[in-house]
Amino acid sequence: MDKQILIIIPAYNESASITKTIQEVRSAPFPTDILVIDDGSIDDTEKKARAASVAVIRMPFNLGIGGAVQTGFKYAFQKGYDIAIQVDGDGQHDIRFLEALLAPVLDEEVDVSVGSRFIEPFLGYQSSVVRRIGIQFFAHLISFLTGFNITDPTSGFRAYNKKAIAVFSKYYPVDFPEPESIVVVKRYGMKLKEVPVQMRERKSGNSSIRYLTTLYYMIKVTFAILLDMLKPRKTVD
Repeated sequence: MDKQILIIIPAYNESASITKTIQEVRSAPFPTDILVIDDGSIDDTEKKARAASVAVIRMPFNLGIGGAVQTGFKYAFQKGYDIAIQVDGDGQHDIRFLEALLAPVLDEEVDVSVGSRFIEPFLGYQSSVVRRIGIQFFAHLISFLTGFNITDPTSGFRAYNKKAIAVFSKYYPVDFPEPESIVVVKRYGMKLKEVPVQMRERKSGNSSIRYLTTLYYMIKVTFAILLDMLKPRKTVD
């Protein structure tokens, strides 16, 4: 493989899982570089990531998942990487599915691929029932608005080509990045598809989307998505 690939691992207070996550990523069947974005953790996340001999960017304070991931895109863009893969630092993303996630991007079928836990045959851990209701609401809303077939809009297990890296290095949603960024993909005329993956239950730390079960969060995300759809279509410079 002649592509330069960067694994971006956003992490906030993931000292209990970050070492194992890095070890698993290193088992990928293709060469990658690894970048951990320590999003202002107050535990030993940064120390353990540096001990694992990977690149680490320490944020001065907690920006949230959107700011952390965009930092990874800026790094990937400046360093000239061909592909970026986003993997959460909490161990939920099963690295055995990296090849399947990467394949549509490598084949130039799409600009962005998203790992979905809701597509057969890999129906493993799927979060709580109440949380799944919120996920499915946004899946139907985003599918309707974008024309993409979306089942897992909050998944952070994603692969991006050079075009997507360039776009997201300049603009990446801050408040609700996972669902909103799918709308951004559409707005920039990029292609996206989901691939079936299996995820695992989080063993420690806190979800970056902690309020999916509250009406307030649901309303805010809905308005953010609709506002994104109203913005003029963009092209990549």
